[in-house]
Amino acid sequence: MDDLVEMPEGWETALAVVAHPDDLEYGASGAIARWTAQGKRITYLLATRGEAGIDSMAPEEAGPVREREQIASAAVVGVDVVEFLDHHDGMITYGLPLRRDIAAAIRRHKPDVVISGNHHPTFPGGFLNMADHRVVGEATIDAVRDAANRWVFRDLELEPWGGVQHVAVFGSPQATHAVDITDTLDRAVESLRAHAVYLAGLSGDMADGPEFLRRIAAMTGERFGGRAAAAFELLAM
Repeated sequence: MDDLVEMPEGWETALAVVAHPDDLEYGASGAIARWTAQGKRITYLLATRGEAGIDSMAPEEAGPVREREQIASAAVVGVDVVEFLDHHDGMITYGLPLRRDIAAAIRRHKPDVVISGNHHPTFPGGFLNMADHRVVGEATIDAVRDAANRWVFRDLELEPWGGVQHVAVFGSPQATHAVDITDTLDRAVESLRAHAVYLAGLSGDMADGPEFLRRIAAMTGERFGGRAAAAFELLAM
């Protein structure tokens, strides 16, 4: 594999769009902590409240729990604006309603960069991705263009925003860039630990979140000068 290139940081604002609470914490939060420490403003937008993510807990109970955990998790890495849409966890469908919701957020927040999860069928190493991740990732890329076109979603009555420079996709098997998270890896770990109820219901590698994050950061660093790193596929818009 080729070495990863340092991600450009000459921007000020970002909107991070993912499917579920915990998605950002499994790949992007170390970079986000670095960027907020630089004074960048980052907002989270989640398509669902993660209500179908805990097998032992009914969605009506799990949704509010996971919402609270996400807000607390975001605060650890310097993010104080967390918005939730009401698409159904586990059943998100690609289409105009989802694109419209994301485009509306882009027009409202006017980000320079949009951060999104992996839209590819697999993760690095060949592990299968899930439908919600793929759908939200793809819809986010399309919504960036939608948000810039004043004749698309005119009913929103929001001015178009064409200022997105890049979409930064974390968890991608086609990563091109990386961010040094040596100084923020511990904050990323604490951010993931804030999802305590969710983590308690997991098994396998993902259940040991802190160890998982440290291992991935070290593996990414092998392509980035030996530094602990978070990887992104950078799409120029």
